[in-house]
Amino acid sequence: EDLQRIVSTLANKKDEIFNFIDILKQTIRNVQVNSSNVFHELDKEFDALHSVLDEMKESMANTIQQERTEKIQALNNQLGQCSSALESSEELLECATTILNVKNPMEFSKVKNIKWICIKQVITACPAFRICLKPTTSDNMSHLMVDFTLERHVLQALKFLPVPKVPEINIAACLVADNCITVAWKMPEEDSRVDHFVLEYKKTDYDGLARVKDEQPWEVIDCVKDYVYTLSGLKFDKKYMMVRVQACNKALAGDYSDPVTLETKAFVFCLDDTSSHLNLKVEENYVEWDPTGGRGQEKAKGKENKGRSGASPKRTSGARSATKGCRDRFSGESYTVLGDTAIESGEHYWEATAQKDCKSYSVGVTYRNLGKFDQLGKTNSSWCIHINNWLQSTLSAKHNNKSKTLDLPITDRIGVYCNFDGGQLMFYNANSMELLYAFKTKFTQPLLPGFMVWCGGLSVSTCLQVPSVVKAFQKSVNGLNSSTCSLYSVPV
Repeated sequence: EDLQRIVSTLANKKDEIFNFIDILKQTIRNVQVNSSNVFHELDKEFDALHSVLDEMKESMANTIQQERTEKIQALNNQLGQCSSALESSEELLECATTILNVKNPMEFSKVKNIKWICIKQVITACPAFRICLKPTTSDNMSHLMVDFTLERHVLQALKFLPVPKVPEINIAACLVADNCITVAWKMPEEDSRVDHFVLEYKKTDYDGLARVKDEQPWEVIDCVKDYVYTLSGLKFDKKYMMVRVQACNKALAGDYSDPVTLETKAFVFCLDDTSSHLNLKVEENYVEWDPTGGRGQEKAKGKENKGRSGASPKRTSGARSATKGCRDRFSGESYTVLGDTAIESGEHYWEATAQKDCKSYSVGVTYRNLGKFDQLGKTNSSWCIHINNWLQSTLSAKHNNKSKTLDLPITDRIGVYCNFDGGQLMFYNANSMELLYAFKTKFTQPLLPGFMVWCGGLSVSTCLQVPSVVKAFQKSVNGLNSSTCSLYSVPV
């Protein structure tokens, strides 16, 4: 048995060596191919460099030739002017000499009367008196001399591309807001050869390195040219977002920066289909009115719920599963479904979007004690905005069976802001972020998101952060006195 085990081990080792030999041979072939590629790239770069030098030489030679031509042309023009003036001067001198050589007084007097004044004027206007006896241009061409000493030093310093340094993420400049993440970084030293950056990110529930079993692949943003990048439209269904950056030049990529973990702070929940009204078809984040009353679907729902029941403990905390199995389904005219995550503290935000054909729906919050026949806003433990598109369109705020009609445009998208500790519940037109209504109270029990739908459907958007505009409005509201704050409260 020992010998058989040794032989078996040796046979396995033999197979491993054979495989390793194949790997070595393939590696040698790869080295040959890659080195040939590098040689080819080297030739291309030097050919390009020679081409640039030839173009520069031709351009500079053209400049010298052009200036030489212009100077010679200017000097030749001046030379022609001087020759013409000289020729004119010689003719005038000859004519004047002829007149002065006349000896007979009578003839001289006759010539003097006829030509003297004319000859004097011609001689005075001779070009020789106006010509400039200084070259119009210099023969100096030294300003076009070149000295490539510095460039030669640069060329002599040519080396293979260095691996880029590791970028450093500037945590203080990173921003997480409005379901966007802005990541900023810098290089430890200036590197003009960096061509672009690669930004990678992934979601995690751990403040640090993710565990292997929960490891998710990195999402890649390539060819980032700047030192800052904003990831927008993110779904924050995890507690944290990890980011890292690497620098790349034309041929090489450096190491990644140390991953930085940024907290997302978003409210995550799903719709609890186990307690929804039978007239509602409920998916994870969508609820739709079903006039069949659930007939023919209960078996399918039972199978689905059975399948979900095994996965639910992994996905939800104790607070999230608090509503499951602890109440009967809503009945009667309470066409309601609740969220599966309770709000016990902090600030939270979510949105609901109605389908175009939705006749009536409500969006709000409630304590867990909402009865199976109760409707949102008709108890002292629930608050909501109700939109009725049946016969006539109305928008109203409801609480404790009291309703206040709001003279505002009807919207198909409602944002809900809940500040549990501050006792504030605000509803927004999520399209324009206009405040629709706000309740001011003291919450004494955990809250659950609640939705009522009749004749239509609602899409619920979760994993959202509190928008910046809401935070800014909160600061302004907190600065008001209590009497002013009571203006946006429904009487209890």
